[in-house]
Amino acid sequence: MSTVATSFGIEEALKQLGIKEVNKGTSTGNDWFSNGEEIASYSPVDGNLIGKVTTTSKDDYEKVMQAATSAFKTWRVMPAPQRGEVVRQFGEELRRLKEPLGKLVSYEMGKSYQEGLGEVQEMIDICDFAVGLSRQLHGLTMHSERPGHRMYEQYHPLGVVGIISAFNFPVAVWAWNTALAWICGDVCVWKPSEKAPLCGVACQRIAASVFKKNNLPEGISCLINGDYRVGEFMTTDKRIPLISATGSTRMGKIVGRTVGERLGKSLLELGGNNAIIVTPDADIKMTVIGAVFGAVGTAGQRCTSTRRLIIHESIYDKVKDAIVAAYGQLRIGNPLDENNHVGPLIDTDAVKMYQQALDKVVEEGGNIVVEGGVLQGEGYESGCYVKPAIAEAKNNFSIVQHETFAPVLYLLKYSGDVENALEIQNGVNQGLSSAIMTNNLREAERFLSHAGSDCGIANVNIGTSGAEIGGAFGGEKETGGGRESGSDAWKIYMRRQTNTINYTTELPLAQGIKFDL
Repeated sequence: MSTVATSFGIEEALKQLGIKEVNKGTSTGNDWFSNGEEIASYSPVDGNLIGKVTTTSKDDYEKVMQAATSAFKTWRVMPAPQRGEVVRQFGEELRRLKEPLGKLVSYEMGKSYQEGLGEVQEMIDICDFAVGLSRQLHGLTMHSERPGHRMYEQYHPLGVVGIISAFNFPVAVWAWNTALAWICGDVCVWKPSEKAPLCGVACQRIAASVFKKNNLPEGISCLINGDYRVGEFMTTDKRIPLISATGSTRMGKIVGRTVGERLGKSLLELGGNNAIIVTPDADIKMTVIGAVFGAVGTAGQRCTSTRRLIIHESIYDKVKDAIVAAYGQLRIGNPLDENNHVGPLIDTDAVKMYQQALDKVVEEGGNIVVEGGVLQGEGYESGCYVKPAIAEAKNNFSIVQHETFAPVLYLLKYSGDVENALEIQNGVNQGLSSAIMTNNLREAERFLSHAGSDCGIANVNIGTSGAEIGGAFGGEKETGGGRESGSDAWKIYMRRQTNTINYTTELPLAQGIKFDL
């Protein structure tokens, strides 16, 4: 273990979570097995090896699916409140292990320790939400046009749910899906990102212990590991009616097409190109806090990260100066050190993408107002630390139209009223998160109206980044159109059925059709 890992308790955290030097990456619960090649997990914090995970072979996958389909027959008939009780116990285990799991998230992915703890808290919150929901999986009752008939709808478990998650939220997004799927009566097969496989191993161990304590069969929670080829095992498998995939728009288009060809369902959470509109009536202090955290939190590697700041020309220089001054106070370094604001990018490939984006914005005529660059020297040995950068640009620049998964913020100027700002904000292919900073009620309501923001998330006087689990999470256009987490997002994990009961001695037909024998 490195000095960083030792100093910040990573070694002890790994021990508490059952992480070994080499971990089997395939599991149906307490049964662990793998016959694939090894993948190594290196921390972007210090570049050191954390551990290795063996990947899932095709034969391993078949064993997983046999266990999952068998377990579904048992799990689906358990009353939903009883399933909710199991999820409650899972949430309690997460509470007990919040600190070590938060440290692993921070060390393996690179986000700040506080954000790592926050991600585990999201898992706990969705478990709490799911427990309550387990007593509310309700349909509707409709009036029949035929006398002596009752018509209603109900929801049934869907089956095996396949989950493909991304590196930037290596545990929370899985929990968003699996907690709801479990209370709906589904079983889950999860492929975590190959860039954060140990987080997947840790979560599976926690879940497996809960299912074992409740004498439930193997297969309710399953883990597979590997690259896109392992993901293809699921996307092409007709035994999996729903694939929930989080990642890039490019990946989502492939998943959506593949699953669609077999008439399966997809829940896609893809790229964002999120903007904050800053009007003349904005509170500048609130604007700075929201924009800076949105742009540099998780080193700009959130799908909800703030990419564009659309500022009215009358306050443009004032806002720009305040944002630039705030960037001058940022501390970049080891994310386990709570004095630092910004940690590393996930790997050196992400660093190259960041550098290319800065080169491209200058090439297209933009102006760099806060210089970027790769940090070197003591504490930055992994080569993954970069300076958050700010550039003045135009919305029609190709690089601005593209989502750069790094801390690069583009300043855009608008004139006139909020209509012009909305045209800029909506003028990209992505539609995940958006925000407006204003104390003008008319501007706020216009932003939230039918002809306002075209994003799945629209906020007033808070930033684009961060979401509570009570609301449905997701976006429009090339963000994929899926919804996870709160509200009625649970419905995608179930199949809807309409029922009609005739309690008379006659058999009248709908629409008054006569068919006499």
